[in-house]
Amino acid sequence: MKTILAVFCLLFALRVAMADPYGIAIQQARRDSAQNDAEQRRIANADGGAAQAATGQQPAATSPALAATMQNITNLQVDLASYIGSAADHPDPSLKVALMNDLSAAAQGTKASTESVKELAKDLFTATAGDKKLLAKKLQLARAIHAVFNSSHLTPTQQQSIYDNVQKTLVDADVPLDAAVDVVTDLKAIVAETK
Repeated sequence: MKTILAVFCLLFALRVAMADPYGIAIQQARRDSAQNDAEQRRIANADGGAAQAATGQQPAATSPALAATMQNITNLQVDLASYIGSAADHPDPSLKVALMNDLSAAAQGTKASTESVKELAKDLFTATAGDKKLLAKKLQLARAIHAVFNSSHLTPTQQQSIYDNVQKTLVDADVPLDAAVDVVTDLKAIVAETK
């Protein structure tokens, strides 16, 4: 009787082990996929949906103004990445035109003058060209620039915080202090025009 019971238990254990040899692997893959999905959602929520804007996907209940803002920030990131990736002494004219168009489109209210936009584009190129350390900070810079073009919504304290952060970001990436100050000076001029 004990032998029959032992054989039965052994056959049952063998059947369970042989029934789905990939079951454990499939379960692990499902857990990993769920964790990855959760992490993607957390990142998208943490950066305000910029990841969705970068992939062209918009949340279902997005207002047109928010969608335009997110698209403009994404465009500014692309422009900054192009400038940062440029090792030439002068930017490709198409890069400069794209940046100037995106800078002009950033303002949702009063627009900055063409001269101020040109000066900022020129000083951004001078400050960022070839500085690979800034690639990781392009989203931060794009958001700050977009906010400056909409400065009527900012308090003077918030504006000063943006200036300080932009200058610190540039200087921390080994941009010469005078080039960083030029960019901040351009941002201040734009704030004065867009109030």
